[in-house]
Amino acid sequence: MESIYAALLLHKVGSKVTEVKVEKVLTAAGAKIDKTEIAKLIAGLKETDITEIIKSANAVPIVAAPTGGTADKKKGKKKKKEEVKEEEPTGIGSLF
Repeated sequence: MESIYAALLLHKVGSKVTEVKVEKVLTAAGAKIDKTEIAKLIAGLKETDITEIIKSANAVPIVAAPTGGTADKKKGKKKKKEEVKEEEPTGIGSLF
């Protein structure tokens, strides 16, 4: 997960995201370096655009759970919980 944060940081500052740069960021932060994870991340990023991933993540609606007021509790009404089906992310999005 730390490698994703490093890649996002590099992207944010306008730097090209490479394995070497991700490793340098992680080393500077004192994080554990997992070269396999970094290699998978970089390979996944070659197939997609970080900006598009961020845009799609921001487009996901946030659904609040029903709170159930005291009036409903007094009347003994029970609210049914709606199941929200989440789509399984694919590609690099599955790492988030």
